[in-house]
Amino acid sequence: MFSRNDILTALEKVIHPEKKKNIVALGLVSEIESDESGIIITLAPERSNDPFISSIRSSVTKVLKEELGTETVIKEIKVQPKVTVVKEVVKQDNILPDVKNIIAVSSGKGGVGKTTIAVNLAIALARKGNKVGLLDADIFGPSVPIMFNAREYKPEIRKDQNSDKIIPLFKYGLKILSIGFFVDPSDAVVWRGPMASSFLKQLITQGDWGSLDYLLVDLPPGTSDIHLTLVQEVSVTGAIVISTPQAVALADAVKGIAMFRSEKINVPVLGLVENMSWFTPAELPGNKYYIFGRDGCKTLAAEMDVPLLGQIPIVQSICEGSDSGNPVALEDNMTGQAFMILADNLIERVAERNSKLKPTERVKIS
Repeated sequence: MFSRNDILTALEKVIHPEKKKNIVALGLVSEIESDESGIIITLAPERSNDPFISSIRSSVTKVLKEELGTETVIKEIKVQPKVTVVKEVVKQDNILPDVKNIIAVSSGKGGVGKTTIAVNLAIALARKGNKVGLLDADIFGPSVPIMFNAREYKPEIRKDQNSDKIIPLFKYGLKILSIGFFVDPSDAVVWRGPMASSFLKQLITQGDWGSLDYLLVDLPPGTSDIHLTLVQEVSVTGAIVISTPQAVALADAVKGIAMFRSEKINVPVLGLVENMSWFTPAELPGNKYYIFGRDGCKTLAAEMDVPLLGQIPIVQSICEGSDSGNPVALEDNMTGQAFMILADNLIERVAERNSKLKPTERVKIS
């Protein structure tokens, strides 16, 4: 195992191609972890789109092996843009004055049904008498328009004093905005991080959200500039993390929870939602088949001290409803009730969070 000083001394030989100084002197090395299993380095560039960061990562690996020995194990080189917390608490009402709670809906990886959960949860909250908005912030894969059968919807832009307001789609008791309303469904969205972040800011600040009890923000899978943009722009009440019981999905869910809980982001994690928990065939309603494993999220929730907000089974009607624009949460059957229970649990957790914790601080990205 190598000491921090040994590693820093080695890293002083890595020179930033543009600034011509070593990365230690520039403050690019934010964290060092070293134990018997290997070394983890976290780099903190001044901007998330630093064009030299890829070559710097390669240089870090090369230099560590040259200076510390070729047998040195480099477990991971992370990249996290510098983030500092704004000193004062910036309240939500500075940007969205009439939105009481902003809920981030996230997942560690794609394919776990995050958007399906977000859509049905939003509908369930609205059916309980709440004023609800849904912002599709999955910039690169917007599927919300499909789930509301609104692929042809083009938002009206209305003049409001000196600014333009984007009018959300109103359907099933929800206000809905998505990048999918602004691009051709057959076109690939190929944007650099700053462009995607800028568009998200527009949807947040120019959307005519009005008075809402809950604004659900459907984030892209993983961790990205979009997540940082959200916590920079608004005070997020809390986050929920979606996963399947499968081990590979749970491993990524851990990273998502860790991101929100990190000291620099510090957004309360309201709970986990386990999707695809089991399969029950229509002809055998009493049977449960645990295709992706059993109680994976329940176990993880206990390990990470977060509530398990709900378990959603694999049911054909969920898929069919999403594809046809008639989400299953509109129905009063057993599957629809699963989302109503999920909504009840979320409402309870938000109320508990608001009674015990101060408003989340916005963060400043530098």
